[in-house]
Amino acid sequence: MTLAELVEWVKAVPLSLPETMRPMAESICGSFTDTARRLMELGLGYLSLDRAASTLSTGERQRMQLARAVRNRTTGVLYVLDEPSIGLHPSNIAGLAGVMHDLVADGNSVVLVDHDTQILSEADWVVEMGPEAGAGGGQVIAEGTVSEIAENKASMIGGFLSGKEDILVRERAHRDAMFASGFIHLKTGAIHTVKPLEVRIPKGRLTVVTGVSGSGKTTLILESLIPALEAMTEGKKLPKHVNAVTADGIERVKLIDAAPIGINVRSTVATYANVHDELRKVYARTPDAKRLGYKAGDFSYNTGKLRCPVCDGTGVISLDVQFLPDVDVPCTECRGTRYAKEAYLVKAMDKAGGGCSLPELMNMDVSTALEACRDWKTVHQRLQVLESLGLGYLTLGEETPGLSGGEAQRLKLAGEMGKAQSDSVFVFDEPTIGLHPLDVRTLLGVFRTLIENGATVIVIEHDLDVIRNADYIIDMGPGGGEAGGRIVGVGTPEEIRQNPDSITGRYLTRRHYD
Repeated sequence: MTLAELVEWVKAVPLSLPETMRPMAESICGSFTDTARRLMELGLGYLSLDRAASTLSTGERQRMQLARAVRNRTTGVLYVLDEPSIGLHPSNIAGLAGVMHDLVADGNSVVLVDHDTQILSEADWVVEMGPEAGAGGGQVIAEGTVSEIAENKASMIGGFLSGKEDILVRERAHRDAMFASGFIHLKTGAIHTVKPLEVRIPKGRLTVVTGVSGSGKTTLILESLIPALEAMTEGKKLPKHVNAVTADGIERVKLIDAAPIGINVRSTVATYANVHDELRKVYARTPDAKRLGYKAGDFSYNTGKLRCPVCDGTGVISLDVQFLPDVDVPCTECRGTRYAKEAYLVKAMDKAGGGCSLPELMNMDVSTALEACRDWKTVHQRLQVLESLGLGYLTLGEETPGLSGGEAQRLKLAGEMGKAQSDSVFVFDEPTIGLHPLDVRTLLGVFRTLIENGATVIVIEHDLDVIRNADYIIDMGPGGGEAGGRIVGVGTPEEIRQNPDSITGRYLTRRHYD
């Protein structure tokens, strides 16, 4: 039984008992209802009572803990929450704000790290860091009440809090021309809590799949559409629950998710973006390298003779601590650069007479390296792609397994930019996780570039700015679990806003379409 079903069952319990027992039953049921109400407001009504805690997502687990904290009526406790809005539909964020206010009303303090303007607008005090990411940030650029931040010219998010600044970066397709480039047709049977579905997705457009948590978005796209398209392009049998799929002209489907890149410290931003191999060739052609007899392979920190002999090119030393997990510390010999001292003797000079060694270059962020590599065409082009993806603050030698989900998603796109993509479908699973509104604007620009190159882009998303920029919306629901699993509405953002059955539509304000 799901929590939502249990709530309905509990309501009927007092009336099913003898009259003398009803006051006691009403008291017990009232205590349960108060606890369940918060879980329902946080969008967890679709969870079954026997659901193992280990199977809960990070967001689900965090919301369960919040509801328990409110139930325990603590006081004098400092709660620190790291992006609790991740994975939440706008309707669930309203419930999250209610929990925050309850904790504060009980005498607790709440410190929230978040980017979502809907939850930030509920804050009593805002501290804004910046002005940029990485080395360009690390400062408090504004602090005060929401209204003070909204009027502070130094603030990067103030305009979004006040509503004066908006994220509409692309012209949306007209309704009459929505399917001008064709469409993908999918027909499925029932699976999990999702009912039999049939849907058309326009090719060459930005389609956003929306709906409250547990409404069936993941099942529709990740468990149905992607496997069906992969089976179709590879000539294999369709998944059992997929009845039919049609996608003329589609030869490739690529999921861009938040899964970590690489499995160890040897995978870096430079290696993943195919920059490091080009840099090794550049340094092998320098007069210093020729004089010292170094080849391109020698500049590899995995197998080359110029890698640090102490850490073997990993940049870290693993310490064996008895009875505890191993501890990784920066290598004391190379200080994390991965290279031996001899590598610093090889300098690559630019046309202006400046120069640097490969370990020095690998320690630069992408934006700085762009200037240092301006005379090396291939390297410069690939770094420019990373800059356009909003990753200019990452250092070239940064380990990819440590990147955030959003950073990993954008880095995976680096090799796809600039290509003709008319035969490709790109699927993004909540790409705005951890993104500032300005980063969302950059992400929407990436979508626009892919679409201009002919790609079909499908995004599973709760972020209202992304939803407003969609050409086409598929709204799942109306609720989560058994209360969802249907397509509530399809169409342009304006059509979804006018759909009385769409919970998402209630949060798409009129001013964006007038």
